[in-house]
Amino acid sequence: MTEADLHGETANAVLRWAAKIPDAPALWWNGAATTYRELADETAAVRARLAERVPPGATVAVLDAKSPRTVATVLACLASGYPALLPSPTLPSGHLAAVTAEAGCRYAYTERTVTALPPGPAGGRAGAVPPGTGFVLTTSGSTGIPKAVPLPHTGVDAFTRWAADAFGIVEGTPVLNYAPLNFDLCLLDVWTTLAHGGQAVLVDPAVAAGAPRLLGLLRTHRIEVVQAVPLFYALVSAAARAEGGGPLESVRHAVFTGDVMPEQTLADLAALAPTARLHNIYGCTETNDSLIHEIDRDRPLPSPPPLGRPLPGVRVRLRDSEGRLLPGPGRGELEVSTPFQSTGYPDPARTAEKFTTDPADGSSGARTRWFRTGDLAETDADGVLRLVGRLDHQVKIRGVAVNTAEVERVMLGHPDVLESGVTTVPDQVEGRRLIAVVRLDPGSAATSLDLKRHCSARLPRGWVPAVLVPVREPLPRTGTGKVDRRALAAMLPAAPRQPAAAVGTGP
Repeated sequence: MTEADLHGETANAVLRWAAKIPDAPALWWNGAATTYRELADETAAVRARLAERVPPGATVAVLDAKSPRTVATVLACLASGYPALLPSPTLPSGHLAAVTAEAGCRYAYTERTVTALPPGPAGGRAGAVPPGTGFVLTTSGSTGIPKAVPLPHTGVDAFTRWAADAFGIVEGTPVLNYAPLNFDLCLLDVWTTLAHGGQAVLVDPAVAAGAPRLLGLLRTHRIEVVQAVPLFYALVSAAARAEGGGPLESVRHAVFTGDVMPEQTLADLAALAPTARLHNIYGCTETNDSLIHEIDRDRPLPSPPPLGRPLPGVRVRLRDSEGRLLPGPGRGELEVSTPFQSTGYPDPARTAEKFTTDPADGSSGARTRWFRTGDLAETDADGVLRLVGRLDHQVKIRGVAVNTAEVERVMLGHPDVLESGVTTVPDQVEGRRLIAVVRLDPGSAATSLDLKRHCSARLPRGWVPAVLVPVREPLPRTGTGKVDRRALAAMLPAAPRQPAAAVGTGP
């Protein structure tokens, strides 16, 4: 294995910019700039501390909250050949211990100090990440303890090359980074930007829900490229309406990912950034970005947008519920193979559940490795690929199969809804009841009855939530930003139980 395989080109490219443009801003944080020289100096200091305490090649958990100093810590790990484990700062201690044990991680870096971690919990899936690993990200943990996801330097480097070319990120380009550093979105927002001499404008998590502040960052820094979840665009569009200001003329590319883009939010974004190219990107933590669809402004806005075309080197296929590959139009689980994907989980048993390898091709001897996404997708006669929902979001309510992701998508289609979450709770009579919690725009006067009527007009009767609660506060989220459906029940009002079809579901 070569030195480039162990350290990666991305980190070295960032440090080369420190020699070329030392006084240029590399990062912006709450109005203050960190130059490339300052970033390189902090990186060198961290590398020295790591070299004193951490054996070569050992995985290091970076536990500091998002900041320019934390970016330098990650950069130091990458440049020194230490795989950087990036767990969510909000992970419970027990989950953090399980993730570090799974990754074979025995060292943590926080507050400029290296700490030796205790052995993982008894019975944990102890493992190790393979040589050549750059980042070790984590899955959402929406169905349990998050999984450690090693990403090789070669995959990261291939992605940053593609992303810089696709979105025109060059020296001086201002790019907004909304996502936490443990998200794979940062491979574009932060690492592609820095590797090509741009300016990464970091959003402080403390103001991530502050719509006026977010809009102010876009205007102040004249952001050219922004990638975020649909909620971000809903927030800034609402703030723009409230302030009555002009459009965002500087934005060249607006990328939305991580969730279904509601029709109204897409229309608001198109108006707010009238000259921007709008892109829907699909990917998983294990594969990074896989598919991209650019919105055609000359045609009616699609709802929801298609998943799009594969990125260079990406292959996709669908497998039906019987395990057969679909040769043409149909619906099934989406499987992808990308040049950016993980080498597999540290635990071989978990890897075998999600990664499969085709037999060797007779002519070339090549073997294609596929990742089972768990997403249900469908193609039509024209080959257009659309997301239907999650296989693990299928529930049975009174004998009726319901896809909770589809119910969430319909609720997000209401113009006043910013977030939606759907789950089930036990019920003594019905077995399970479908419940929904939605976050409304601050200026909305919509009631639960209005929202139920909206659902009833667009969903089968059995799919309309029995309990639908509008709230003003953000919905609870997992460590990687997904709606925490297990926490939704705590948001229900303590009220007498109502019959399931009592309101707004029709006769």
